[in-house]
Amino acid sequence: MNGSPKARLNPPVFFTSSGLIVLLVAFAALFPEKASELFTELQAAIVANASWFYVLTVAIILITVCFLGLSRYGEIKLGPDHSTPDYSYITWFAMLFSAGMGIGLMFFGVAEPVMHFLSPPVGDGGTVQAAREAMKITFFHWGLHAWAIYAIVALILAFFSYRHGLPLTLRSALYPLIGEKIYGPIGHAVDIFAVIGTLFGVATSLGYGVLQVNSGLNHLFDIPVGLTTQVVLIVFVTFLAILSVTTGLDKGIRRLSELNMALAVLLLAFVLLAGPTVFLLQAFVQNLGSYASDIVRNTFNLFAYEKTDWIGGWTILYWGWWMSWAPFVGLFIARVSRGRTIREFAMGVLFVPTGFTLMWMTFFGNTAINMILNDGLTSLGDTVSSDVTIALFAFLEQFPFSGILSLLATVMVIVFFVTSSDSGSMVVDMLCSNGRDDTPVWQRVYWAGGEGVVAAVLLAAGGLGALQTMTIASALPFAVVLLIATYGLIKALRIDAFKRDSLQLNVQPAAPMVHDENWRDRLSNIVDYPDKENVNRFLGSIAKPACESVCKELREHELDAHVEEDRERHRVRLTVLLGNEVDFVYEVRSRSHVKPNFIQPEESIEDAPEEVRYYRAEVHLREGGQDYDVMGWSKVAVINDIIDQYHKHMHFLHLLR
Repeated sequence: MNGSPKARLNPPVFFTSSGLIVLLVAFAALFPEKASELFTELQAAIVANASWFYVLTVAIILITVCFLGLSRYGEIKLGPDHSTPDYSYITWFAMLFSAGMGIGLMFFGVAEPVMHFLSPPVGDGGTVQAAREAMKITFFHWGLHAWAIYAIVALILAFFSYRHGLPLTLRSALYPLIGEKIYGPIGHAVDIFAVIGTLFGVATSLGYGVLQVNSGLNHLFDIPVGLTTQVVLIVFVTFLAILSVTTGLDKGIRRLSELNMALAVLLLAFVLLAGPTVFLLQAFVQNLGSYASDIVRNTFNLFAYEKTDWIGGWTILYWGWWMSWAPFVGLFIARVSRGRTIREFAMGVLFVPTGFTLMWMTFFGNTAINMILNDGLTSLGDTVSSDVTIALFAFLEQFPFSGILSLLATVMVIVFFVTSSDSGSMVVDMLCSNGRDDTPVWQRVYWAGGEGVVAAVLLAAGGLGALQTMTIASALPFAVVLLIATYGLIKALRIDAFKRDSLQLNVQPAAPMVHDENWRDRLSNIVDYPDKENVNRFLGSIAKPACESVCKELREHELDAHVEEDRERHRVRLTVLLGNEVDFVYEVRSRSHVKPNFIQPEESIEDAPEEVRYYRAEVHLREGGQDYDVMGWSKVAVINDIIDQYHKHMHFLHLLR
């Protein structure tokens, strides 16, 4: 799996996507009513005939993610064996939250529980029972299922990209099934589909989001609600997104995500403390219990016997929306999750954002329902029913410092949209650039600006609804692709597990065969911490000749073997090509570490001065670093280690058969 292209721009994907986006936007803008009618009919047909498939697909995805996290596959890393996570837990969770659900919570945190409370799928609205059911339904829509969809896409992409060197684009998910054909028309078509879905998903959300921002500014400063204001807001958000996306992932998106996470926690804590605190904590625990106890029944509930169209207007709509966003959010999550184990990834992506999401829905939703049911504030229910965009601001009016809270909420909505826009731009740019993120600035600016232009044009022409409906309808073919890719992932993980089993034949490297005069040199290397020059000398004088000796012997047995020395990157590699089987790779590379008594938790190796570093000659296989050092070993000892690892590789191939 090492045939990925290195070009920064993939012209078939870039130009075809751009052309199709222009055509679809023109159709939705010039004929908004016709487009809306066409896409609405398509979505209605899907709901009527394929809702069972959506429900079954999402159930399979959730079960698969839980299985992978709990099974023996959970120990496999999303990257080489020696890789470590790029981001701390706090930063990782903040970026997951901001890209995945942040803006939805601001929009629906108050509105959805109240809407279910007033108009439940079955039974009477406005009752205590309706309140219980409203929170159950809200938890169901915003809980594990949604994050499982994002997680499976991210898992597929991260595994094949970071562990097997494929491009970080959606096409790589099909590698186990079609192999090198992912670099041809099929792969281009999959990436084009992902580009269009991502750009339209972000653009429609941006268009609808400015309606909420406009309502907030009108509520705070009497700024008029109208098209002119909304287009200005789109330009403003797009400008901020361009600034953010040009600074890169580690500065722009990371800092904005951390800021918004802090603001979200602050607002959440205020609602908890200023609202009915004890009731909210009780409700949160009870809601979690109800959600957990009913999750299987709700997962497969299609209301087949009740004959209601409620599921099509809510659950199926949500499942389609989460799947339509999955290429975007999944690729972004994959990009920030390199180095984590599958178990760590599955538990982190499933439970941490879900926990925060459900807490948010409880504190905002239950407080709003309590205001209507027990405090007699029926006007809040009327406001939510008439205009969802101002639901949050009408809710915050009931608290002290409501003006400050509304201003804070407006800022959060804007920042959430900026993070969605710039992360969406980064994802689209990667899809059009063979998975690379070191692309020219103009490409990122092109896509960030394109999202704003699409949103503004469709908002002005009234075509946003049609485009949103089309995006959700596109989830049906994507669900089929996702199930096939999930099968491919499990198939590839099975091979990886066999490889790990074969390595367990001898967990420790073979005891080096040393001569009496060699042991003092080895002890000296361990105690004195070798510098870069000594390790590089070892690579040239011992590791390379050892690899060449084994290579020569393998060639005499008619095996295709060769040795490469990369002096710039300080590594020596022996490769044995095994035809259609998995090739054998044994590499010794110089790796820098900080001396133990100078270790600082927040200091990276790259930041440490040279005088506090030492170097190791570490063994790396196809799967990554094996975390042992051969510095100071004799040539014979290194040869025996190569043979040991080759023996394990042959056992791995035996297990595969």
